[in-house]
Amino acid sequence: MRAAVYYRNSFVRIEERPVPEIGPGELLVRISASGICGSDVMEWYRVRKAPIVLGHEVSGVVERAGEGVTAFSPGDRVVVSHHVPCMTCALCRDGKHTLCDTLRSTSFDPGGFCEYVRVPALQTRIGTFRLPDALSFEEGTFVEPLACVLRGMRIAGMREGRSVVVLGSGLSGLLHVKAARMLGASFVATTDVDEGRLAAAMRFGADAAWSARDDVPGLLRAALGGKGADLVFVTTAALPAYAQAVRCFARGGVLVMFGLPDPGAVAPFPIHDLWMEGVTITSTYAGAPDDFRAAIEALASRRITVTDMISHRLPLEEAQKGFELVAGAKGALKVILFPNGVP
Repeated sequence: MRAAVYYRNSFVRIEERPVPEIGPGELLVRISASGICGSDVMEWYRVRKAPIVLGHEVSGVVERAGEGVTAFSPGDRVVVSHHVPCMTCALCRDGKHTLCDTLRSTSFDPGGFCEYVRVPALQTRIGTFRLPDALSFEEGTFVEPLACVLRGMRIAGMREGRSVVVLGSGLSGLLHVKAARMLGASFVATTDVDEGRLAAAMRFGADAAWSARDDVPGLLRAALGGKGADLVFVTTAALPAYAQAVRCFARGGVLVMFGLPDPGAVAPFPIHDLWMEGVTITSTYAGAPDDFRAAIEALASRRITVTDMISHRLPLEEAQKGFELVAGAKGALKVILFPNGVP
């Protein structure tokens, strides 16, 4: 089979790899669509593992089912999670599934940017989900990123009537805008340095979209009658966003660190002010099985629509172009690769 093998952002090569063999309890899935995530182009993180086949936002069709698999059969349309929790450790029992050691060590073989993947038994059992007939394979690539966003919203205590500011308007930031609207936010604002992304945020339901170079806390308080936001989501790795974030809160607000900064990055926080205002600072990573189910339901019910977020549809042989588009950010929102042909 063909696989797009990552060496660095500027070097992704199509290579021949053997189709994975499956064992008892496993699936072989033919990949129909695979989204390029912003984390796929975090070169500081990915290069040290290269050469590697990346890709974790996948949908496809079951090609073969191993001995003992009864929940899925060849021909089933599915979405597969690359990371799954054990569901039995203390963290999982406490609802903190994405802190589970198993989740942080599992994956599928070899990755989503190829024609076929082997789905290990644990992922087959708790991390494989039927893709409703109403959803296309390209919509299926949004299940994983939306699951991550919905988990962050739940951790933050998002509910109807809350005001939200999203710092960063990449794909995940824009999904936060749509999710906040779906969950009944009273006000949603977003920021970015790219005018195209700010325009996209307005199309996708933001009440305001401001340049990150402006006085964002001042603009926010002017829009909210002198108050800050109930929930602040930082979806960018840019440290200046944190300096803005800690001046955007309403009393009792919540800051969610969603974007992944470089290792060793340090942001100065006004500890006294945060203490006085009763601010909660938390983080979120990945999604658990229930988050995947929630994402599928939101997409299938059309409470969130995502096809308007797709900017590029590319065949596998143009994986290098796809990585350059995502890494460069200019003009690209969601870039999807189709390993077995663009529909």
